[in-house]
Amino acid sequence: MRILPGVLAMAAIVVASNILVQFLILDGLLTWGAFTYPLAFLVTDLMNRIYGVSAARRVVLVGLVAGIVCSLIGSQIQLEFGPAVPVRVAIASATAFGVAQLLDIAVFNRLRMGVWWLAPLGSTLVSSVVDTVIFFSIAFAATFNSFSAGAADQVIWAQDAVPFLNAGPLVPLWVSLAVADWSVKILVALIALVPFRLIVGRVTQPRP
Repeated sequence: MRILPGVLAMAAIVVASNILVQFLILDGLLTWGAFTYPLAFLVTDLMNRIYGVSAARRVVLVGLVAGIVCSLIGSQIQLEFGPAVPVRVAIASATAFGVAQLLDIAVFNRLRMGVWWLAPLGSTLVSSVVDTVIFFSIAFAATFNSFSAGAADQVIWAQDAVPFLNAGPLVPLWVSLAVADWSVKILVALIALVPFRLIVGRVTQPRP
């Protein structure tokens, strides 16, 4: 199975991110999972470049299933303030991952004939914005509180007004979390161009 390395890498990234998201850094603005999750876009782009759109979609499906399984497990683990994975976070995670990854594939395919870095960087920049907006809005924004009072109570802490990025004007906490998370995605996207170039070059080089 040609895409097995991609399948295993995607599953490992999703599982690792779901575990590492429990560990906060920078006064709670980020988690360690923020640094591993963007690697999913790298895997998707590599599969797209090397094996095509269909292969990339199959790898994304594996990641989506792995994420749903992790969320189901996490929802059964009770911590001091509630489940490790609240209902809204689980829904937001699956929705954001599925939409953003499929968008990444579509944008990459549009840009694939340009210079080598345009498709991976352009697709990741666009899909990262969508991923961040969908996840943090569904998971934490007050707009969705009316759908379920119980689910809202589990994430109400993220709606507290706090200084933006711990230094600016007062905004809902989730806004700062979203901006910090998106900034890491962009940083990882830039760094990921190096392994993307190396791996694609190695896999696609003519065999003697």
